[in-house]
Amino acid sequence: MSKTIICCAVTGGGDTVGKNPAVPVTPRQIADSAIDAARAGAAIVHIHVRDPDTARPSMELAHYREVVERIRDSGTDVVINLTTGAGGRFMPGDNEPLAAKPGSNLATPADRIGHVLALKPAICSLDMGSMNMGDYVFVNTKGHLEEMAAGIVGAGVKPELEVFEAGHVRLAVNLIERGILPSPSLFQICLGVPWAQPATPEAMTYMRNLLPPDAVWFAFGIGAQQFPMVAQAHLLGGHVRVGLEDNLYLARGRLAPSNAALVDKAVEIVEILGGEIADAAAARRILGLAPSA
Repeated sequence: MSKTIICCAVTGGGDTVGKNPAVPVTPRQIADSAIDAARAGAAIVHIHVRDPDTARPSMELAHYREVVERIRDSGTDVVINLTTGAGGRFMPGDNEPLAAKPGSNLATPADRIGHVLALKPAICSLDMGSMNMGDYVFVNTKGHLEEMAAGIVGAGVKPELEVFEAGHVRLAVNLIERGILPSPSLFQICLGVPWAQPATPEAMTYMRNLLPPDAVWFAFGIGAQQFPMVAQAHLLGGHVRVGLEDNLYLARGRLAPSNAALVDKAVEIVEILGGEIADAAAARRILGLAPSA
């Protein structure tokens, strides 16, 4: 079995800040938490940014730039993975369904990848379909995905294809077969989000079996299923993701004190199961990234 890569999703954009004080908010806090996670064993850090004043999700380039520069200047060689999920949220108005309710942030494909083109991380996420998420619809139309993919690939960034249900995998495979997305591909199987695939061994196995044979894949579960899905992904030959974006607890009733603590536990699980953790250099080789990416 090859080495197992750990990705740490550092903060996300959910309403989690008031639920665990360890969730980082400011660019400095997000960068520091990412660096600590890397030192604990994460080879990849997945980055969202938040408005420092409100803690709400942000698309502000200056926040992304500060986070990325702080990580790059830290001396760690962790692989940076920026989200493109922001800008996909839509809630139809009660009386005018074509008019968005407050809280919607539907943006153009160009706006959703602008920070990626400016900062050129090694990886960025690309959510491969639409679905109900909370009270809103997460909108990723086929045309928008094709436009975003062209910009991402043209910038020399590797897309991480986030798939929440089987139809997302089928769309991704179609874009790969048409040459719009690169092959071999990188997938992230996202489990446990309400109204998508559940975080179960059966669901993970099913999703994995839909992937192209040469795909490199990660998987995660949210909440209480984070660590069971770490074990399951490793045993099925995949890589793993943990972090405060997806789960606020280190154990039942015990809030995670940091992203690094979640990474520490993932390292322990993989090693107990006989695995070996990939450092950033090994992760780059496995993912086909440039050594300095």
